[in-house]
Amino acid sequence: MNAKEWIAAYARRLGTDPPTTEEFRQLLDLAGEAAHSSERVAAPVACWVAARAGAAVPDALAAAREIAADG
Repeated sequence: MNAKEWIAAYARRLGTDPPTTEEFRQLLDLAGEAAHSSERVAAPVACWVAARAGAAVPDALAAAREIAADG
């Protein structure tokens, strides 16, 4: 099972749709931005914070890039 298949199965298990191809790419970009701007552990937690805030993926990515630029 590859990553996209696993995410699709996980989304189904949680009763939601998996991310689109574009959302998947943006989430990876968000995780990468968080990891490269601080520490690797920030990547999954940044995605969790974005989800908890109800932020659209592009908005969450933009916010992460703003923090990196401020850094």
